[in-house]
Amino acid sequence: MEGMPPQPPPPAQPPPPPEGPAPGWQPPSGAAPSGGDYPIRFDVEYPDRELDRVSSALRIFWVIPIVIVLGTVGGGTYRFGTGGNSVVTVAGAGGLLFAGPLLMILFRQKYPRWWFDWNLELQRFTTRVYVYFLLMDDRYPSTDERQGVTLEYPFPDVPRDLNRWLPLVKWLLAIPHYVVLFFLYIAAFFMAIAAWFAVVFTGRYPRGVFDYLVGVGRWSNRVVAYAFTLVTDEYPPFRLAP
Repeated sequence: MEGMPPQPPPPAQPPPPPEGPAPGWQPPSGAAPSGGDYPIRFDVEYPDRELDRVSSALRIFWVIPIVIVLGTVGGGTYRFGTGGNSVVTVAGAGGLLFAGPLLMILFRQKYPRWWFDWNLELQRFTTRVYVYFLLMDDRYPSTDERQGVTLEYPFPDVPRDLNRWLPLVKWLLAIPHYVVLFFLYIAAFFMAIAAWFAVVFTGRYPRGVFDYLVGVGRWSNRVVAYAFTLVTDEYPPFRLAP
């Protein structure tokens, strides 16, 4: 309009930032790369305190009652007698469900939620018993409370998350893990003996041994979730770390 001073030109807009990270950029130390987290999460709370030396020294006897309880829900076959006079008795609630979920995934593309919950809770209970047996916690294993053990995996949307044919061969594809775990278990056995002496004489659990045993448990639970409870098609990584 006439009589009005001229308007200054608008300020220049800065150029858009370049796509992707700048050259030489690295993720912060300790940060996991995006998408690198395996869906099965397992961890055990480190007992940063003095453990009960008496119960630790006698743990092999202390654990017997809860092992019997675990056997009643974990399933098992027991033989009484010898030779031709022996009798085989099957006791327990059946253990981890494998054949049922496999058939449902294969023919119905469905994983019944209560079967999933059963497998997850039985795996948690079993892990608590092993953690107690390995002296990693001096609290007696609970049949239902989480205590210091974390084991989580997501409920699968079968048509979207799982290949209906893969459960037929997962146990075979996991053979390399069985071989590696065999040697990891041997090392864990000797480390557990060393930890027994450390706890009995000092009351403290060696942190390095603890982390190794947690890593072996993490590896083992990933293989079970992949090959036997069939909750994921993502192949387990060959590592002890999360």
